[in-house]
Amino acid sequence: MRPLGTVAPAFSLPDTTGRRVGLEEFAGAPALVIVFLCNHCPYVQHVRSELARFARDAQRRGVAVIGINSNDVTRHPEDSPARMAVEVVEAGYTFPYLFDGTQEVARAYQAACTPDFFLFDRTRKLVYRGQFDDSRPGNGRPVTGADLRRALDAVLGGRPVDLAQTPSMGCNIKWKPGSEPTVSG
Repeated sequence: MRPLGTVAPAFSLPDTTGRRVGLEEFAGAPALVIVFLCNHCPYVQHVRSELARFARDAQRRGVAVIGINSNDVTRHPEDSPARMAVEVVEAGYTFPYLFDGTQEVARAYQAACTPDFFLFDRTRKLVYRGQFDDSRPGNGRPVTGADLRRALDAVLGGRPVDLAQTPSMGCNIKWKPGSEPTVSG
């Protein structure tokens, strides 16, 4: 997992309309949430309605929310930019949904799965990387976004974020053949 305290890597990626969106556009936001997601993952589908609600709530508080799809669309055409545009409408996403075709941004953030949540404070230092909540497809627990909401409330309230963070769980990012990140250590 990306170490807490690291600064958000810069990027410029196209959204579902082809407009390039960069991290600098959100410089004035009191916090930044980046979610690595895709269209077809059952874990993303499981949280998508609550993710859309979370994003609307966060955006009303001035928080920047960005979705990034880094999947290999050659092997997973259901995650293509054209399908992403449909997903924005169907899911009710109010945040930019960006396409990382080179997968360089996913590597820079050390994203591992979909969905994978990253919360940065006003100075763009990572304060939370973990699960949305403890709901999973089939486990019967309600989708609330409680873990991410709690972390965001702490940031916006000027309090430290709890260091006990549960990693995200979901589908692995679909890396292009031969480009899977190497694990060191």
